[in-house]
Amino acid sequence: MRPVIPDTRLDLDRIRAARAVIDRRFLDTPQYECDALGRRLGCPVTVKLETANPVRSFKGRGTELVTSLLAGEGRAEVVCASAGNLGQALAWSGRRRGLDVTVVAPRRAPAAKLERIRALGAELELVEGDFETARERAVSLARRRDVRLVEDSLDIETCEGAATIGLELASGSPAFDAVLIALGGGAMATGVGYVVKSLLPEAEVICVQPLGAPAMTRSWHERRVVTTETADTIADGVAGRYPIAAVLDDLLQVADDAVLVREESIVAGMRLLLEHAGLVAEPSAALGVAAVLEDRDRFAGRHVATVICGGNVDMDAYRRWAGA
Repeated sequence: MRPVIPDTRLDLDRIRAARAVIDRRFLDTPQYECDALGRRLGCPVTVKLETANPVRSFKGRGTELVTSLLAGEGRAEVVCASAGNLGQALAWSGRRRGLDVTVVAPRRAPAAKLERIRALGAELELVEGDFETARERAVSLARRRDVRLVEDSLDIETCEGAATIGLELASGSPAFDAVLIALGGGAMATGVGYVVKSLLPEAEVICVQPLGAPAMTRSWHERRVVTTETADTIADGVAGRYPIAAVLDDLLQVADDAVLVREESIVAGMRLLLEHAGLVAEPSAALGVAAVLEDRDRFAGRHVATVICGGNVDMDAYRRWAGA
């Protein structure tokens, strides 16, 4: 009998059913043990490649569920705030289902992400400030237009879409001892963590966040919502400052640990993924590798899995970081 994870918003049967709704281009992404990377890190490493899809990130799994629901309700328009990847994914899924999509993003978001949002046909509104400023504007737009606001991590579809990654990880071979998951708003961490703890209860679920954007990690350790005044990290995809209470409640049930990593470790992780796995990873996608680099003794000899959650980078910045 599988263990029951108490007091979460997620449901394993719904997550399994989600695979029938999500476009197959987002499912069954490559997952393999990378020997070269493992030798460099001192432990066996399985990478789950969530960049091999039309929007180069895991976010399409969740937006497929959201837009399917909205189209079924006869909705015509949807709004979201995004640092870049959610906006691309919602634009892609919305266009597929005939929805008008508006994305509010920080002006300083990576140009490559903003250009892709426009190319996918979404209306893009840029704001000064960070993601939290964009979220405030998106709330205002949705209220004024009386349309659905998609809130990543708060909307259960975004979590359960991401959770289908966990189904694929859990069914793979060989089994892993720990999974390292990038932590921002919490959709992927809660979704994947819930499935791993349901199907592979002995595996450790470890969330990883930048030291410069620690709000959710601090919240997990203090078991209450902790906000920060600023977020300063190259990992723009996980740079939120205001954790959502309902998401934190889920994370407290499914995560075994939450750790913070330095910027130099994130950059080193990106370099290792390029040099030893041939993967162009955005900073958020290198957080798992960064965690191993900062605590080699903890992971020595253990088989770890990590989700390469996005590959949308400005190439000029990437070349500076990765030395490419």
